[in-house]
Amino acid sequence: MTATGRQQEPSPGWTRRPASLASAVTAELVQRIVRGTYPAGDTLPPEPVLCQTFSVSRTVIREAVKVLQEKGLVQVRQGSGTMVNPQVRWNMLDELVLAATIAEDESLSILDDLVVTRRLLESDMAQVAARTADRDTVDRLRALVDRMDELVGDVPAYEEHDRLFHDTIMQASGNRIARGVVRSLEAQAITTAGYLGKSSRDLCKASNAGHRRILERIAAKDAAGAADAMFTHITDAWLVRRGEAGDPGRLKR
Repeated sequence: MTATGRQQEPSPGWTRRPASLASAVTAELVQRIVRGTYPAGDTLPPEPVLCQTFSVSRTVIREAVKVLQEKGLVQVRQGSGTMVNPQVRWNMLDELVLAATIAEDESLSILDDLVVTRRLLESDMAQVAARTADRDTVDRLRALVDRMDELVGDVPAYEEHDRLFHDTIMQASGNRIARGVVRSLEAQAITTAGYLGKSSRDLCKASNAGHRRILERIAAKDAAGAADAMFTHITDAWLVRRGEAGDPGRLKR
């Protein structure tokens, strides 16, 4: 029985029994909570039902629920069952939670949030890099931009160098926390069609023009200019990739 008085039907279990049961049950429950199969304010099915659904022991279910608590998805209430938390309490930097949220978000709003976060952090790191980057770093960035001019017809190779360009700037900033957050966010989004969008030779050429502007500002030790160039580059690149979906107003300063 749910918190709203509705009777919950057992959900279908495994199509193929996984090797790591607790991890697999956790991942499946994360997806079902994010998808709304178990809405905020409702309780998860009781242990016996979950055991039957996934053909696992109570120990496995309890371990999975403990992990869900750590991710902020549920709260265990003695005598009341396991309550699903509202989204504001979820740990959105958690790998499973973010990946599931991205997968379920047709409006691209979570990717808008990701891009805004990345843009703020990378703009700040570009500003610092413009003040601190040595000649070797500038030469490395220039070599990457020049190489990307040659790779505009090879999208996968271009994108690999694109990520290396951004990571070189992040490393030059010395901000390990900000770099870690950006890399973690990108790792969850990088394989999704909504984040990647469509690319082409012309789009790669336009993207690399943005890279070159960032490079020029860093080479000139223009901290404010580097930050602004990075801000504009990330915004423009995302607007092209996202097309007409979502709300462009979310990307305004």
